[in-house]
Amino acid sequence: MDFSKTDEQLLMIENVREVMKRGDYDLYFKECDEKSEFPEKAAQDMVDAGFAALYIPEEYGGTPCDLLTLVYVMEEAHAMGWPSMTWPSHPLQVDTMLTYGTEAQKKLVLDLALKGIKPYTMGITEPQAGSDNSALATRIFRDEDGVLRITGTKSFNTGANCAPYMLCLVREYQDDRPYKDMSQYLIPMDRPGIQMSKINKIGNNMMHTYEVYMDNVEVHEDELVGEKGKGFYQLMKNFEVERLLTCVCSVGMARCAYNDAVAYANKREQFGQTIGSFQIIQEKITDMAIKIQNMQNMLYKATWKKQNGESISIDTSLLKRYTGKAANEVIDDAMQILGGLGYTNESRVSRLWRDQRVYRIMTGTEEIMVHAAGRALIKQGPDIK
Repeated sequence: MDFSKTDEQLLMIENVREVMKRGDYDLYFKECDEKSEFPEKAAQDMVDAGFAALYIPEEYGGTPCDLLTLVYVMEEAHAMGWPSMTWPSHPLQVDTMLTYGTEAQKKLVLDLALKGIKPYTMGITEPQAGSDNSALATRIFRDEDGVLRITGTKSFNTGANCAPYMLCLVREYQDDRPYKDMSQYLIPMDRPGIQMSKINKIGNNMMHTYEVYMDNVEVHEDELVGEKGKGFYQLMKNFEVERLLTCVCSVGMARCAYNDAVAYANKREQFGQTIGSFQIIQEKITDMAIKIQNMQNMLYKATWKKQNGESISIDTSLLKRYTGKAANEVIDDAMQILGGLGYTNESRVSRLWRDQRVYRIMTGTEEIMVHAAGRALIKQGPDIK
């Protein structure tokens, strides 16, 4: 595997840097974080620069690129301070619809993605069903008039306030085996019977999270995504891409914190010399660099395998477990190097510290990653692939 960047990839990365430098968004992001507002102005700048169109096929009006190029672009943006969960391209939704959507669903979702709009929120987690998908209880049924309806509650719906749709995982209750009884439906968020309540979080203030309540919400037959009863298996394939992309954000945020820590170590003076001259600080910087390189190597390898048609179910579980913890450790060490300044909201490291912590939980906890990877590794036998 050769991860040396092509001229086109280098140009894409340089374009990201130019837009970020030209926008000079640090103060703007700080204000958006304090006000709990989506960074609309910065996101629109990225849309105008063409980044929302990346990974969308040309026949749908997009700019085709391979997955590794997209990973490089997203990582660079986050390394320069782009806020977690607010990047205006939506490759997860694009990938899912290209794989399972009807032609009408593809056009609907990809048209929204081209504009930088989050097409849909993922309706998966429920109050009683987090990591245990078999406990999912939201149901789809036909009423006495033969109309399809959904009733249930979904938790931790990212961006439910700004996404026009929800990709909702439901039980059909036609098979006693839960994993063979789930389907996915793409339903409008403004449909009668849907209500939301905001969840207050300790981080990611620029992207809100909601609990969504559905009471006899009408559903149409053509809103089924993929195959009836195959929703869980579609979700597992979806998770491979989702986990990979969340790891991109972790790596980028870790790089951002590392860069701030190194810059600070080179200018902060104590006892008549810069703190970067002290071996204990050098040790932290060294270990941070090792972790970042390890994260990048795992991320690029998994991405390469995905775009070459290889299974990445084990890779993304290993990647998710490692990057979540390693990025958290890098950012925590950066805060330690910045000292008291790092613990204030004057430093973006404090935002990174708050925002990245959830990446050890979302899209599968690090404990579940052990369960997912461990079983597969034992079954696979000796010699890691």
